[in-house]
Amino acid sequence: MGFLLGIDEAGKGPVIGPLVIAGVLISEENEEKLKKLGIKDSKELSPEKRKKFFEEIKNLSEDFVVLKISAGELNREMDTKSLNEIEIGRIAQIINSFWMKRPKVYIDALEANTKKFKEKILSRLKDKKIEIIAENNADKTYPVVSAASIIAKVTRDSEIKKLHKKYGFFGSGYPSDERTIEFLEKLDREVYNKIVRLKWETSKNILKNKKQRKLLEF
Repeated sequence: MGFLLGIDEAGKGPVIGPLVIAGVLISEENEEKLKKLGIKDSKELSPEKRKKFFEEIKNLSEDFVVLKISAGELNREMDTKSLNEIEIGRIAQIINSFWMKRPKVYIDALEANTKKFKEKILSRLKDKKIEIIAENNADKTYPVVSAASIIAKVTRDSEIKKLHKKYGFFGSGYPSDERTIEFLEKLDREVYNKIVRLKWETSKNILKNKKQRKLLEF
């Protein structure tokens, strides 16, 4: 029996909260069952539908892995690595955790040059002979990648709810969300360092403006 491994992420763009990368391992015979469920890219589904599919995907999968990279971890790692390098390392980690199953791997590629992206992943693998299909928008093409995108998105949404409960509502956490920007402008610096991605231009500009305001007040 052969296996398929789909990998995708959620939360690359937000300025608040974790980046989540998920890997879903299914048997080849269950691929058709995923298709029949109507699994789609998570962005095309309502939150209710994603939650429903989340449970069904878990039941159909042989196994799955979810890696949560907190804002604090991103802040530390981005001192020496790009965001894509961090993600590539985690993607390789997911594949390596299943290498004994020798799955055929499908990845929603992070870079336009999918050939180079694939080479970067392969260079980090225990088994260099594993077959990898890395494509842009693979989450719209391959059900197993769509499944991974749903697992990642539902997990991130759950983490964001926890942050809302602990620190107050801040909207989606994306720089385009006015509620997020308003929240960041009022946020205490200690909490800011814990939950905000400090390498993002949005957060840099807000901190710069806060500093300037303090100087003016002084």
